[in-house]
Amino acid sequence: MSYQMFSVAAMALAVLSGGAAAFPVANSEDNPHAAHMLKCAAMCADCQVQCDACFHHCASLVTEGKKEHAISMNCCVDCADCCNLCATLCARQSAMSAHALECCVKCCEQCAAACEKFPEDKQMAACAKSCRNCAKECAAMVKMAK
Repeated sequence: MSYQMFSVAAMALAVLSGGAAAFPVANSEDNPHAAHMLKCAAMCADCQVQCDACFHHCASLVTEGKKEHAISMNCCVDCADCCNLCATLCARQSAMSAHALECCVKCCEQCAAACEKFPEDKQMAACAKSCRNCAKECAAMVKMAK
């Protein structure tokens, strides 16, 4: 696990366990969206992990000759990168996060649709669910930012 991913995962864990105050982020007086941004960062970090795992799964299927998984494989790797960027920018509460959030919604929706074509596959179903949850959270954050 990279240092960056570890940092985002640590922040996400702190937020989910109620310990966000231990991190040097803007408080609600400075930024009323701080907690929401960290929650979104956690969702994106989780989705990135799910997509990376599903990429590996799909790559294995493609090497076994199941070429119908090539599209979902590519969607997963691209979505993982997008979610990683979005998690990082949201955790930083970057002014650039709005752009990443909008992109993340699109990537997650596309990845979910690709993985949902294989509903009997548990790994792909988990990825699709994570992508749908991430897209929903990012879309809500976009609305809050406007």
